[in-house]
Amino acid sequence: MSIEDLVAAATAEDGVAPFNEATTIALAGGGPWRVREMSEDAAALALAGAPVELVVHPQRRRRGHGGALLDRLIASGERRFWSHGDLAAARALAVSRDLVATRTLLVLRLDLDVPPDVPQPEGVTLRAFEERDADAIVAINGRAFASHPEQGAMDRADFDQRRAQEWFDPAGLFVAERDGEVVGFHWTKVEDGIGEVYVVGVDPEAHGGGLGTALTARGLRHLWDEGLRIVDLYVEGDNLPALAVYRRLGFREHARDVLWSVA
Repeated sequence: MSIEDLVAAATAEDGVAPFNEATTIALAGGGPWRVREMSEDAAALALAGAPVELVVHPQRRRRGHGGALLDRLIASGERRFWSHGDLAAARALAVSRDLVATRTLLVLRLDLDVPPDVPQPEGVTLRAFEERDADAIVAINGRAFASHPEQGAMDRADFDQRRAQEWFDPAGLFVAERDGEVVGFHWTKVEDGIGEVYVVGVDPEAHGGGLGTALTARGLRHLWDEGLRIVDLYVEGDNLPALAVYRRLGFREHARDVLWSVA
């Protein structure tokens, strides 16, 4: 059985993919992997510096395969493990090994029923992405997500790799410009009929004045115009300022991912 077949079976059973976007992209490119264990029953993958993601085939669950794999990984020195969807079986397995939940990534969902209004912050132009904006977006992303272990690590090669994915649409990437300088961006995504607030980044020096709200609304209006009525986004569970913005826009919790760590 291929890893793609295993992922497809688990996703169909659980309603959530066992691997995140970075791992999925790396699967197509062959890594590079820090952890790569695969069998007919289960698989575990991790890129350099990233937590381990583990999946057990639905037809081979409740036979100890997941526990045995997790035990081997812990014995080998692995300390962090993602549970996508916070599934009950994964939570029970983590607790049985005395792992501790150390991070929560929320999936928020918005049901669009009217076209979103787009505020216009004073002195700011919201416009579509142009190729000359690429380096500025990468730089702003690094500053905006400096403390974020995944998003903050995006470099120009990562940016270009994401743009090479089938879902990428340059018309869904927007920037905010002030005095001729890019100060923020909103990258939208559409996949499987659902829109996504993929990344909203605002230069820390440009915070305030509703720039984040305006950028988010501009992307939502684009998704509405494209016919999307369901929009998801991912946000850290402890990012209170971002959560306040998204909840004001009508987003509500839909699902969550939990990072479990060896105590």
